[in-house]
Amino acid sequence: MKKKLSSKQERILDYIRNFLEDHQFPPTVRDIQSGCDISSTSVVDYNLRILQREGYLRRFAEVSRGIELLEGGRPRGRSADVVQIPVFGAIAAGEPLHIPTPDSWRNEGSETVELPSFLTRGRQNVYAVRVKGESMIDALVADGDLVLLEPVSQVRNGDMVAAMIKDRQEVTLKHFSMKDGMVTLRPANSTMNPFTVPASNVAVQGRVVGVIRSMA
Repeated sequence: MKKKLSSKQERILDYIRNFLEDHQFPPTVRDIQSGCDISSTSVVDYNLRILQREGYLRRFAEVSRGIELLEGGRPRGRSADVVQIPVFGAIAAGEPLHIPTPDSWRNEGSETVELPSFLTRGRQNVYAVRVKGESMIDALVADGDLVLLEPVSQVRNGDMVAAMIKDRQEVTLKHFSMKDGMVTLRPANSTMNPFTVPASNVAVQGRVVGVIRSMA
């Protein structure tokens, strides 16, 4: 029999459920702290450990936003399995990033990483690239991390994307927004400035759907 949850723990569970419905991935500990008006991240972590112990969720320490809700001890709405994700190089300023078409992935002989299937949430053709640099550090994406991307034809303002600047032939990881035919690519680092280019000069190569922390 599960232990009765405190009101704080119930609030955390409700927040995680709502966040999952509204966003591309689970919340961070800081998201939960802010959204549930909790005094510190250590208090959040303490209550998450209880929720994990009691079988309400599972956490993956190496995965940013690595929270999986459970029902009856199993992943909610999914089987407990893993998926193989191909890794295609690194995002680094000044270097083009080659992303093969999905039908040729098997012929690329690329590195792969095995991940819990809930991270892709049923998306097809998800791939990963390594991050170089600190331009998205305030979004909890650090140098050496893997970002999971899905190929998309359209993105929304605010999405984190891998975008190619065509005339420079370089790929950058930034928050995307477009207005009046101009695209602004905005870093998540207070020491760096956004930059704006014509939409015709930008090719989005993928939208970020998850982050895998570097263990180095």
